[in-house]
Amino acid sequence: MVTFFHGAAAMGSLLVGLFFLRFWRESADRLFLMLALAFWLIAADRAVLGLFATASEWREYVYLLRLGAFCLILYGIAQKNRP
Repeated sequence: MVTFFHGAAAMGSLLVGLFFLRFWRESADRLFLMLALAFWLIAADRAVLGLFATASEWREYVYLLRLGAFCLILYGIAQKNRP
């Protein structure tokens, strides 16, 4: 059941990424591009967590994908608020 929920979260994150990509193409605002990339990284994180065993030594390294996604969001916000 956990694998199913990881897959559903990955699919949802991919769709949200496509949603932000559409707004980026319409407005050319870099914040939307950073949000799209961040949600795709979160989708990759969820997919990897769902595909492989839950009790693994290297599972902590998968969370670096999520850290990268949050850094992209922060970078996009900082670029948007830059004078």
